[in-house]
Amino acid sequence: MADFNIEAIRAEIRALRFKRGSVAEVAMWREDMADSRANLVIENMIPTPNEDAFFDMMLDEAVPPPLVSQILLRLLDHPDADRSLPITPVAAAR
Repeated sequence: MADFNIEAIRAEIRALRFKRGSVAEVAMWREDMADSRANLVIENMIPTPNEDAFFDMMLDEAVPPPLVSQILLRLLDHPDADRSLPITPVAAAR
């Protein structure tokens, strides 16, 4: 993936209007994330510290997983990204 400016992305996330997860939901998402990370390590696809920080920040901000996926697509300027999502792609932020 890309090297994300975590605090710049956090600022954009905080400006978005969306329904944040509850404390219980975030706890469940953390467990799911831990399982996903363990599977990545098993597949020798070890996340970078920056990637880990990105996903940790998303959990800290209680962003629901479907929105995390959309934000990530937008950050990477993927063709399937929702262009109306007010997130600055990484390449444009440099």
